[in-house]
This record gives sequence, structure tokens and C-alpha cells, in this order.
Amino acid sequence: MTDRCAWAGDDPLYVAYHDREWGVPVHDDRALFEFLVLEGAQAGLSWITILRKREGYRRAFAGFDPERVAAFDEARAATLLTDPALVRNRLKIASAIGNARRLLEVRREFGSFDGFIWRFIGGAPRRNAWRSRDQVPAVTAEATAMSRELKRRGFRFVGPTICYAFMQAVGMVNDHTTDCFRHREIG
Repeated sequence: MTDRCAWAGDDPLYVAYHDREWGVPVHDDRALFEFLVLEGAQAGLSWITILRKREGYRRAFAGFDPERVAAFDEARAATLLTDPALVRNRLKIASAIGNARRLLEVRREFGSFDGFIWRFIGGAPRRNAWRSRDQVPAVTAEATAMSRELKRRGFRFVGPTICYAFMQAVGMVNDHTTDCFRHREIG
């Protein structure tokens, strides 16, 4: 058996996500938007629930194209609330649409969402050296600063804990434990 982070467990979907995606630096605005939406959808739920619904989210949210999602109207939002492939929460659906609009505003100001979001850690991934999952923080000063700025700009479902989970997912921080093979691979 390969040594990997304990949280990955043995669910094939979780293992594949851990082994191929989690912690890999992401610089594509569409992929960053996807993780922003999915992390917000996960609030109060387990990540495996969201992973199981990911393809439904990709379909329903136009492949996470922020321009297309920003154009969704109230009728489209109402339709999304009936889609069993999604977490059918009115506030989460509305936040995804609103966050697409805010992302486009950020893109106009900074040239890309990527250029804006990565500045919270100085533009380069942080490589942590946690020996166990118990050492990994749920929030950091950088995640708190990111949350504060995103909220100031009108983003929703972007609290400090969600922001730190986002940072982990998109590789802004490498929080694979030191005994995990991905900690070395992502380096």
C-alpha cells in the first residue's frame, strides 16, 4: 500500500482526488472558479458528498465558465434548485452565480482571478511539513485575509475555513502530511 494522507481513506473517488488533484497548484481561472464553487457547496457537508456531485455541478454550471454562469438569471437559478445532482440550497446556488459575477470584476481589475488569488501567499505555493493531520490548521492568517477581501468584494460562502480548504485544494499550500508520497511529489 502506498503511504498517503489518512483522510483519503479507501473510497476510490477520494483516493483518486487525493492522488491526482489535491494540493496541485492551479492557475486556470475556470478551475479556480470550480473549486471556489465546490468548496462553498461543501459548507456543512462532507467533501465526498461534493466529489460525488462534481460532474453534476460541471454540467449544471456550464463547465464552470464564469462568463456563462454570471449570465444565469432567476429562472435558471430556480431550475438549478430542482436538480438532484446538486446541493439544492438556495443560498449556495445564488452564491455560485454571484461569485461568478464578482470573479469577472476581479478579472477586469487584476487581469485574472489567478493573479488576484495567489497574491495572498506571495504567488508561490507554501510547502508545509505536517507529520499528522491533527497538526494541519483549519484556518491561517492568509486564509482569513483572503476571506476578508473576498467578502469585501461581494463574494459569499468564503469564510476563513472555506478559504483555507480552497487554498489546500488548489495547491496554494501543500498540506499533504510528510509521510504521504504526494508531499514529496508536489514538493
